[in-house]
Amino acid sequence: MTPIKIPKWVRLMKLKRPEFVRQESWRYVRLKPNWRRPRGKDSKMRLQRSGWPPLVKIGYRTPKKYRGLHPSGYKEVLVYRPEDLLGLDPETHAVRIAGSVGMRKRMKIVEEAEKLGLKILNPPIEAKPVEEEVEVVEPEEVEKPEELEEEEKVEEVEAVKPEEMGEGGEVDAGEA
Repeated sequence: MTPIKIPKWVRLMKLKRPEFVRQESWRYVRLKPNWRRPRGKDSKMRLQRSGWPPLVKIGYRTPKKYRGLHPSGYKEVLVYRPEDLLGLDPETHAVRIAGSVGMRKRMKIVEEAEKLGLKILNPPIEAKPVEEEVEVVEPEEVEKPEELEEEEKVEEVEAVKPEEMGEGGEVDAGEA
């Protein structure tokens, strides 16, 4: 048996389901948005007036066959230790390692799950290997044609060094 394929209409139904909030939790900071049924005598939310958030009703519920499944179609099982993996079926169950589990035990759970063929929904991130230093190879110098070399020599001769300059900023004729 493979994981249950969740139909498209069930996924759309979950997307269209409203977020149920406590009455006026948006108004007062002290009220959390966790659902509480409105019970007031004149409550607009209880009376289901338009413009007010919807009430929780049975029609919003997911079909029993697809209830509580991971989007991949597996039944999600929270695991704290390697012994928790023993009674699980690799074709219907997927493992989620608890957040409070340390790295050493997490690695043991991963090894055991791989032996049993179970899918892990939150595998640990392994340390990346240190990258070796890459040598930078400079391009080889291309030989210049003789014409360019002669031009560079001419420019070097024409350039005047500051030491050759006279006191008035003139170039000594004998040295240049």
